[in-house]
Amino acid sequence: MTDCSHIGVIFDCDGTLIDSMAAWRALEEDLAARAGREFTREDADALTVRTIPECGVYVHEKFGLGDCPAEVERMINDFMFDFYSTRAELRPGALAFIEGLARHGVRMTVASSTPQPLLEAGLAHVGVTPFLDAIVSVDVVGKSKREPAVYDHARFVMGTALEHTWGFEDAAYAVDTLTHAGYRTVGIYDNDLSATWEQLEAAATVAIREFSDLPVETFLQLAG
Repeated sequence: MTDCSHIGVIFDCDGTLIDSMAAWRALEEDLAARAGREFTREDADALTVRTIPECGVYVHEKFGLGDCPAEVERMINDFMFDFYSTRAELRPGALAFIEGLARHGVRMTVASSTPQPLLEAGLAHVGVTPFLDAIVSVDVVGKSKREPAVYDHARFVMGTALEHTWGFEDAAYAVDTLTHAGYRTVGIYDNDLSATWEQLEAAATVAIREFSDLPVETFLQLAG
């Protein structure tokens, strides 16, 4: 079997590995009910591209929920920790794809906007932690995915060259960040809030709807 340890893959978590959209929509409904308001499509779009602390600020300032943004942030963390630690599930085909990469020695990390405790709980629950060199939240680097710092940190841990490191993302803005930083990308469609199929096709090196659309051997040929 070919040794592909020079290849690095940085996976996003939510929407890419873990099927979490329903949980985040349920969270929005919970926050809206607590605030006695309704969230619009504009609000959902705004929350999709924000970190949890940024969501706390947004919801507190726009809807007046909680005594301060930190209180809203705690509500979000409590709600989502229960989901990640007890109910999270991988997207179809994700585990088989990861296991296939591991058999070839590909280095793998997760880089996410989700806070570290939630990430670690969710990835442990779905059983992929043993395959990963690192799990990195944007909280670790102090910058959102609008900048490449979290990806660069993950790549540094893997020790792979930029030209041999790929980012897997479902969000168009994150694909753009990776591309502008010199990474090659796989855009995996999740929903139109994160990115339309057309946006992913235009932005990513490769666009897929499911992991089964990209056999491991095909990916390794692309990755070189």
